[in-house]
Amino acid sequence: MIRFTKVSLPYGWLGNMAPYPIMYDGKKWLTSEALFQSLRFGDDEIKEIIRKEKSPMGAKMKAKGNRLSYIIEPMSEQDVENMKLCVRLKIEQHPLLKGQLLATGTMLIVEDIEKRNGARHFFWGAKLINGVWEGNNMMGKIWMEYRDSIRNGTF
Repeated sequence: MIRFTKVSLPYGWLGNMAPYPIMYDGKKWLTSEALFQSLRFGDDEIKEIIRKEKSPMGAKMKAKGNRLSYIIEPMSEQDVENMKLCVRLKIEQHPLLKGQLLATGTMLIVEDIEKRNGARHFFWGAKLINGVWEGNNMMGKIWMEYRDSIRNGTF
């Protein structure tokens, strides 16, 4: 099993906060987190405020501060599709990640949310409770889906 939490820890590159800039729509985004957060908005001004944030947490906080302007419901089907896009761009634009992902073999990948509170975290990640991983682990599922498609030549 592979668990990822903080960027500085092993497998931190799997997280959206990891410093892998990506290009999207002709613009540079410092992290997949910044792009993901901006995709929840239709307002170009808000998107640009998020894009210009120097840290991924700053980008996330700017998005939360403007949540009344969301056009994409968090944890919705479209939100998941947006996350898939962000992860795909990260892999495509940083080929080293493709090799690192394949090196995980067939191990289960889990975004470990042990130190986080709130129901929304159980959607994107999972937490070990009484010896059982509880949560949807959508981030882990996205990474494993792409690992399979790379391995099968369908990426």
